[in-house]
Amino acid sequence: MLTPEPTGGVYAVEGVPAFIRRFGHADQKIEDRLNFGGIHNALGACPATGLSLALVGYDIQKQKITDSAGGLSLLTTDGEAAATWPYAGLLAHWNRKHARAAYVPSNVREAPTRQYRFGDRVRLAVGTDFLFFLRAVAQGAIYYDPGIKMEGASTAHPQIKRRSQFRIKSSQIPLLYRAVDEVDLGPNSRAG
Repeated sequence: MLTPEPTGGVYAVEGVPAFIRRFGHADQKIEDRLNFGGIHNALGACPATGLSLALVGYDIQKQKITDSAGGLSLLTTDGEAAATWPYAGLLAHWNRKHARAAYVPSNVREAPTRQYRFGDRVRLAVGTDFLFFLRAVAQGAIYYDPGIKMEGASTAHPQIKRRSQFRIKSSQIPLLYRAVDEVDLGPNSRAG
């Protein structure tokens, strides 16, 4: 859904290497690699990192932003912000990317080589609102699923890969829009 980088918290202030060393863990298969990953949602702490996704400055009961300086934050048990995405940046990103959206199903086959196949039934979605996004985060439907890693962690110049990603399950996409229509684009459809 969204792939914005955090602009606050330890991630932004101390840098990605410090963030990974502090909140990441050693890879189980690849030597000298640290990973930061796992499902982070607003319903509880992620077992892999101990961090929780919080909506700072958002009233869940009233479903509205109460502090425009707030944002989504990954918080430690002590309330320290490990990473933060301010609402203003998320709002701009959301409106730019999701005013009108098409969701195309796909499958991947790994062997003999990686291949992708795209489905015929496409979902066209319109009528979003950033508050729908925040409500879905509060409900745990939208979650943060990063794939951040540091290879050569013990070296003077480790290689960093950043991948911050917010996701939602396909079945929950209608939570984000006023209207979602499914269109069959298959070879026997009348849509083409």
